[in-house]
Amino acid sequence: MKLVTIDHSGNIHLGVKLDNNVFDITEALKAFPEEGIPTDVMSVIANSEAVIPQLERYIARVLEGATAGTAYLLDESQVSYGPCVTNPGKIICVGLNYRKHAEETNAAIPQYPILFNKFNNTIASPGDDIPLPNRVTSQVDYEAELVIVIGKQAKYVSKEQALSHVFGYCNVNDLSARDLQMRTQQWLLGKSCDKFSPLGPYLVTADEVGDPNQLTITCTVNGETRQSSHTSDMIFHCDEIVSYISQHMTLSPGDIILTGTPEGVVLGKPVDQRVYLKHGDVVTIEIEKLGALTNRMVDELL
Repeated sequence: MKLVTIDHSGNIHLGVKLDNNVFDITEALKAFPEEGIPTDVMSVIANSEAVIPQLERYIARVLEGATAGTAYLLDESQVSYGPCVTNPGKIICVGLNYRKHAEETNAAIPQYPILFNKFNNTIASPGDDIPLPNRVTSQVDYEAELVIVIGKQAKYVSKEQALSHVFGYCNVNDLSARDLQMRTQQWLLGKSCDKFSPLGPYLVTADEVGDPNQLTITCTVNGETRQSSHTSDMIFHCDEIVSYISQHMTLSPGDIILTGTPEGVVLGKPVDQRVYLKHGDVVTIEIEKLGALTNRMVDELL
Protein backbone atom coordinates (compact mmCIF):
# COMPACT_ATOMS: atom_id res chain seq x y z
CA MET A 1 0.00 0.00 0.00
CA LYS A 2 1.14 3.53 -0.80
CA LEU A 3 -0.09 5.89 1.89
CA VAL A 4 -0.17 9.64 1.33
CA THR A 5 -1.26 12.77 3.11
CA ILE A 6 -3.35 15.20 1.08
CA ASP A 7 -3.11 18.89 1.84
CA HIS A 8 -6.56 20.50 1.43
CA SER A 9 -5.73 24.16 2.04
CA GLY A 10 -3.97 23.32 5.28
CA ASN A 11 -6.29 20.50 6.29
CA ILE A 12 -4.46 17.17 6.09
CA HIS A 13 -6.40 14.17 4.79
CA LEU A 14 -5.23 10.56 4.77
CA GLY A 15 -5.08 9.00 1.32
CA VAL A 16 -3.94 5.96 -0.62
CA LYS A 17 -2.23 6.08 -4.00
CA LEU A 18 -3.95 3.75 -6.45
CA ASP A 19 -2.79 2.89 -9.97
CA ASN A 20 -4.27 5.98 -11.65
CA ASN A 21 -5.81 8.00 -8.82
CA VAL A 22 -5.50 8.99 -5.20
CA PHE A 23 -8.19 7.73 -2.83
CA ASP A 24 -9.04 10.35 -0.19
CA ILE A 25 -10.05 8.32 2.85
CA THR A 26 -11.15 11.37 4.84
CA GLU A 27 -13.57 12.41 2.07
CA ALA A 28 -14.79 8.85 1.48
CA LEU A 29 -15.78 8.49 5.11
CA LYS A 30 -18.22 11.40 4.70
CA ALA A 31 -20.14 9.42 2.10
CA PHE A 32 -19.43 5.91 3.39
CA PRO A 33 -18.92 6.07 7.16
CA GLU A 34 -17.36 3.10 8.89
CA GLU A 35 -16.12 2.82 12.45
CA GLY A 36 -12.44 2.16 13.07
CA ILE A 37 -11.12 3.61 9.81
CA PRO A 38 -8.19 5.92 10.63
CA THR A 39 -7.98 9.42 9.20
CA ASP A 40 -4.32 10.17 9.86
CA VAL A 41 -1.15 8.40 8.80
CA MET A 42 0.36 8.16 12.28
CA SER A 43 -2.61 6.04 13.43
CA VAL A 44 -2.07 3.68 10.51
CA ILE A 45 1.62 3.30 11.34
CA ALA A 46 0.90 2.63 15.01
CA ASN A 47 -1.79 0.00 14.36
CA SER A 48 -0.82 -1.40 10.99
CA GLU A 49 -1.57 -5.09 11.52
CA ALA A 50 -5.22 -4.40 12.25
CA VAL A 51 -5.70 -1.27 10.18
CA ILE A 52 -4.14 -2.13 6.82
CA PRO A 53 -6.47 -5.09 6.07
CA GLN A 54 -9.46 -3.00 7.17
CA LEU A 55 -8.39 -0.15 4.89
CA GLU A 56 -7.98 -2.52 1.96
CA ARG A 57 -11.50 -3.92 2.45
CA TYR A 58 -12.99 -0.45 2.89
CA ILE A 59 -11.38 0.96 -0.25
CA ALA A 60 -12.47 -2.05 -2.30
CA ARG A 61 -16.06 -1.66 -1.08
CA VAL A 62 -16.21 2.06 -1.84
CA LEU A 63 -14.60 1.68 -5.25
CA GLU A 64 -17.28 -0.77 -6.40
CA GLY A 65 -19.58 2.16 -7.06
CA ALA A 66 -17.05 4.93 -7.58
CA THR A 67 -16.75 7.11 -10.68
CA ALA A 68 -14.03 9.54 -11.64
CA GLY A 69 -14.55 13.05 -10.35
CA THR A 70 -16.01 12.11 -6.99
CA ALA A 71 -14.73 14.00 -3.96
CA TYR A 72 -12.81 10.99 -2.73
CA LEU A 73 -11.25 9.78 -6.02
CA LEU A 74 -8.70 12.33 -7.17
CA ASP A 75 -6.51 12.80 -10.21
CA GLU A 76 -2.97 12.80 -8.81
CA SER A 77 -1.99 15.81 -10.90
CA GLN A 78 -4.51 17.84 -8.86
CA VAL A 79 -3.26 16.64 -5.45
CA SER A 80 -1.08 18.68 -3.11
CA TYR A 81 0.76 16.33 -0.81
CA GLY A 82 1.77 16.82 2.79
CA PRO A 83 4.74 15.01 4.34
CA CYS A 84 4.05 11.27 4.21
CA VAL A 85 5.03 10.96 7.90
CA THR A 86 3.54 13.94 9.66
CA ASN A 87 4.83 13.71 13.22
CA PRO A 88 7.81 11.39 13.71
CA GLY A 89 8.76 10.84 17.32
CA LYS A 90 12.45 10.52 16.52
CA ILE A 91 14.40 11.54 13.43
CA ILE A 92 17.61 9.51 13.49
CA CYS A 93 20.19 9.87 10.73
CA VAL A 94 23.10 7.70 9.62
CA GLY A 95 26.14 9.52 8.27
CA LEU A 96 28.69 8.28 5.73
CA ASN A 97 26.72 5.13 5.03
CA TYR A 98 27.51 4.66 1.34
CA ARG A 99 30.94 3.33 0.50
CA LYS A 100 31.45 5.48 -2.61
CA HIS A 101 30.25 8.60 -0.77
CA ALA A 102 32.80 8.02 2.00
CA GLU A 103 35.47 7.58 -0.66
CA GLU A 104 34.51 10.77 -2.55
CA THR A 105 34.79 12.83 0.64
CA ASN A 106 38.08 11.13 1.63
CA ALA A 107 36.49 9.86 4.84
CA ALA A 108 37.44 6.63 6.57
CA ILE A 109 34.93 3.79 6.26
CA PRO A 110 33.04 3.79 9.59
CA GLN A 111 33.38 0.80 11.89
CA TYR A 112 30.00 1.58 13.48
CA PRO A 113 27.00 3.56 12.16
CA ILE A 114 27.56 7.28 12.64
CA LEU A 115 24.35 8.59 14.22
CA PHE A 116 22.99 12.10 14.58
CA ASN A 117 19.49 13.54 14.75
CA LYS A 118 17.19 16.12 13.26
CA PHE A 119 13.98 17.65 14.61
CA ASN A 120 10.38 18.09 13.46
CA ASN A 121 11.05 21.67 12.29
CA THR A 122 12.90 20.10 9.35
CA ILE A 123 9.87 18.18 8.06
CA ALA A 124 8.49 19.53 4.77
CA SER A 125 6.08 18.45 2.05
CA PRO A 126 6.63 17.39 -1.53
CA GLY A 127 6.34 20.52 -3.65
CA ASP A 128 7.20 22.87 -0.80
CA ASP A 129 9.57 25.74 -1.44
CA ILE A 130 12.59 25.15 0.79
CA PRO A 131 14.05 28.33 2.32
CA LEU A 132 17.81 28.71 1.97
CA PRO A 133 18.89 30.41 5.22
CA ASN A 134 21.41 32.69 3.52
CA ARG A 135 21.96 34.80 6.64
CA VAL A 136 23.92 31.93 8.16
CA THR A 137 25.00 29.62 5.32
CA SER A 138 26.10 29.71 1.69
CA GLN A 139 26.68 25.97 1.29
CA VAL A 140 23.36 24.09 1.19
CA ASP A 141 23.80 20.63 -0.36
CA TYR A 142 21.29 17.98 -1.48
CA GLU A 143 21.30 14.39 -0.21
CA ALA A 144 19.04 11.68 -1.66
CA GLU A 145 18.21 9.18 1.06
CA LEU A 146 16.02 6.18 1.83
CA VAL A 147 13.95 6.52 5.01
CA ILE A 148 13.01 3.60 7.25
CA VAL A 149 9.70 4.12 9.07
CA ILE A 150 9.34 2.06 12.23
CA GLY A 151 6.03 0.26 12.68
CA LYS A 152 6.56 -1.84 15.84
CA GLN A 153 8.42 -1.09 19.04
CA ALA A 154 11.98 -2.36 18.76
CA LYS A 155 14.42 -2.88 21.63
CA TYR A 156 17.40 -5.23 21.48
CA VAL A 157 16.18 -6.76 18.22
CA SER A 158 18.47 -8.97 16.20
CA LYS A 159 19.53 -8.23 12.65
CA GLU A 160 17.42 -11.20 11.53
CA GLN A 161 14.28 -9.79 13.17
CA ALA A 162 14.91 -6.10 12.56
CA LEU A 163 12.96 -5.59 9.33
CA SER A 164 9.85 -7.18 10.86
CA HIS A 165 9.65 -3.98 12.96
CA VAL A 166 9.59 -1.74 9.89
CA PHE A 167 6.30 -0.31 8.62
CA GLY A 168 7.60 1.01 5.34
CA TYR A 169 9.90 3.33 3.43
CA CYS A 170 9.93 6.75 1.75
CA ASN A 171 12.18 9.34 0.12
CA VAL A 172 13.85 12.24 1.88
CA ASN A 173 16.14 15.05 0.82
CA ASP A 174 18.50 15.34 3.79
CA LEU A 175 19.49 18.92 3.06
CA SER A 176 22.75 19.92 4.66
CA ALA A 177 24.41 23.29 5.23
CA ARG A 178 28.00 22.14 4.88
CA ASP A 179 29.68 25.19 6.43
CA LEU A 180 27.48 24.87 9.52
CA GLN A 181 27.84 21.08 9.56
CA MET A 182 31.63 21.24 9.59
CA ARG A 183 31.90 24.19 12.01
CA THR A 184 32.25 21.76 14.93
CA GLN A 185 32.58 18.00 15.33
CA GLN A 186 28.81 17.80 15.85
CA TRP A 187 26.86 17.87 12.55
CA LEU A 188 23.45 18.80 13.99
CA LEU A 189 23.49 22.53 13.24
CA GLY A 190 24.02 22.05 9.52
CA LYS A 191 21.26 19.47 9.32
CA SER A 192 18.47 21.09 11.31
CA CYS A 193 17.48 24.29 9.51
CA ASP A 194 13.78 24.73 8.82
CA LYS A 195 12.31 22.43 6.14
CA PHE A 196 15.61 20.57 5.64
CA SER A 197 13.84 17.15 5.50
CA PRO A 198 11.11 17.06 2.84
CA LEU A 199 9.46 13.61 2.93
CA GLY A 200 7.39 11.75 0.37
CA PRO A 201 5.41 11.64 -1.74
CA TYR A 202 4.45 8.09 -0.75
CA LEU A 203 4.93 6.02 2.38
CA VAL A 204 5.17 2.54 0.87
CA THR A 205 4.55 -0.47 3.09
CA ALA A 206 7.44 -2.89 3.55
CA ASP A 207 5.68 -5.75 1.75
CA GLU A 208 5.54 -3.69 -1.47
CA VAL A 209 9.17 -2.61 -1.26
CA GLY A 210 10.76 -5.98 -0.57
CA ASP A 211 14.50 -5.82 0.06
CA PRO A 212 15.29 -2.15 0.86
CA ASN A 213 18.90 -2.69 -0.14
CA GLN A 214 17.99 -3.54 -3.73
CA LEU A 215 16.71 -0.15 -4.91
CA THR A 216 18.03 2.42 -7.34
CA ILE A 217 18.40 5.93 -5.92
CA THR A 218 18.88 9.19 -7.81
CA CYS A 219 18.97 12.95 -7.37
CA THR A 220 18.60 15.55 -10.09
CA VAL A 221 19.08 19.32 -9.87
CA ASN A 222 17.28 21.29 -12.58
CA GLY A 223 16.97 18.04 -14.54
CA GLU A 224 20.70 17.21 -14.37
CA THR A 225 21.55 13.90 -12.70
CA ARG A 226 23.82 14.49 -9.72
CA GLN A 227 23.45 11.22 -7.80
CA SER A 228 22.83 7.82 -9.39
CA SER A 229 23.45 4.84 -7.18
CA HIS A 230 21.93 1.80 -5.50
CA THR A 231 21.04 1.07 -1.89
CA SER A 232 23.19 -2.06 -2.03
CA ASP A 233 26.19 0.31 -1.66
CA MET A 234 25.21 1.01 1.96
CA ILE A 235 27.98 0.14 4.38
CA PHE A 236 25.41 -0.79 7.03
CA HIS A 237 22.26 -2.25 5.51
CA CYS A 238 18.79 -1.45 6.79
CA ASP A 239 18.49 -4.54 8.98
CA GLU A 240 21.86 -3.76 10.59
CA ILE A 241 20.87 -0.14 11.20
CA VAL A 242 17.57 -0.95 12.92
CA SER A 243 19.18 -3.64 15.05
CA TYR A 244 22.13 -1.44 16.02
CA ILE A 245 20.00 1.53 17.05
CA SER A 246 17.63 -0.70 19.01
CA GLN A 247 20.50 -1.91 21.18
CA HIS A 248 20.86 1.62 22.52
CA MET A 249 17.37 3.12 22.51
CA THR A 250 13.78 2.00 22.07
CA LEU A 251 12.45 2.58 18.57
CA SER A 252 8.72 3.35 18.49
CA PRO A 253 6.08 3.36 15.75
CA GLY A 254 6.43 6.52 13.69
CA ASP A 255 10.14 6.99 14.33
CA ILE A 256 12.08 7.53 11.12
CA ILE A 257 15.66 6.65 10.22
CA LEU A 258 17.48 8.43 7.39
CA THR A 259 19.95 5.89 6.06
CA GLY A 260 22.64 8.00 4.41
CA THR A 261 23.33 9.34 0.93
CA PRO A 262 25.30 7.99 -2.02
CA GLU A 263 28.08 9.66 -3.95
CA GLY A 264 27.52 12.73 -6.10
CA VAL A 265 26.91 15.45 -3.51
CA VAL A 266 28.45 18.90 -3.93
CA LEU A 267 30.76 18.30 -0.95
CA GLY A 268 32.36 15.40 -2.82
CA LYS A 269 33.61 17.59 -5.67
CA PRO A 270 36.96 19.44 -5.78
CA VAL A 271 36.70 22.75 -3.93
CA ASP A 272 36.88 24.83 -7.11
CA GLN A 273 33.99 22.86 -8.65
CA ARG A 274 31.53 23.09 -5.77
CA VAL A 275 28.34 24.92 -6.72
CA TYR A 276 25.87 24.79 -3.85
CA LEU A 277 22.11 25.11 -4.13
CA LYS A 278 20.75 28.54 -4.97
CA HIS A 279 17.43 30.32 -5.39
CA GLY A 280 15.28 28.67 -8.04
CA ASP A 281 17.07 25.30 -8.10
CA VAL A 282 14.65 22.37 -8.37
CA VAL A 283 15.78 19.15 -6.70
CA THR A 284 14.16 15.76 -7.30
CA ILE A 285 14.89 12.67 -5.21
CA GLU A 286 13.68 9.40 -6.68
CA ILE A 287 14.02 5.91 -5.24
CA GLU A 288 12.75 2.80 -7.01
CA LYS A 289 9.17 1.92 -5.92
CA LEU A 290 8.85 5.09 -3.79
CA GLY A 291 8.00 7.76 -6.35
CA ALA A 292 9.69 11.12 -6.88
CA LEU A 293 10.08 13.95 -4.35
CA THR A 294 10.52 17.42 -5.87
CA ASN A 295 11.19 20.72 -4.11
CA ARG A 296 12.34 24.17 -5.19
CA MET A 297 14.97 26.11 -3.28
CA VAL A 298 14.22 29.76 -2.54
CA ASP A 299 16.00 32.53 -0.69
CA GLU A 300 14.66 32.82 2.86
CA LEU A 301 12.50 35.88 3.40
CA LEU A 302 12.09 37.14 6.96
